[in-house]
Amino acid sequence: MAFWLYKSEPAKWSWQMQKDAGEKGTEWTGVRNYLARNNMRAMKIGDKGFFYHSNEGLEIVGITEVCALSHPDSTAQGDARWDCVDIRAVMDMPRPVSLKEIKENPKLAKMSLVTSMRLSVQPVTEDEWLEACRMGGLDNPPR
Repeated sequence: MAFWLYKSEPAKWSWQMQKDAGEKGTEWTGVRNYLARNNMRAMKIGDKGFFYHSNEGLEIVGITEVCALSHPDSTAQGDARWDCVDIRAVMDMPRPVSLKEIKENPKLAKMSLVTSMRLSVQPVTEDEWLEACRMGGLDNPPR
């Protein structure tokens, strides 16, 4: 099992929209960065991830799960370089975890969200996963 973080501008695709997509989930489209694409290619069914509101809010607001493996991105207009995965909402964070709180926590100093802020799909270590979940009020987070 691996853990990830997906960044989205809430005005374009919000946590509520992700939840409204239901059990089927939705494609995580529009990623045009090779490292982020490679992260999606490495994902497995059932991998969990944080849903992070960027630009507005700057906080982890929910937990997602990969429900379809890497496949061609339907928004890439036939450009075979770009893939995506499908994710579905699992649960709200009981308390959103802000970027400010993450940056202030020494246990998260090496988290990609702190060191590679522009990357839209990021890996999260198990220790980072557990710490951020703890900060958000999840003592027994989904794995």
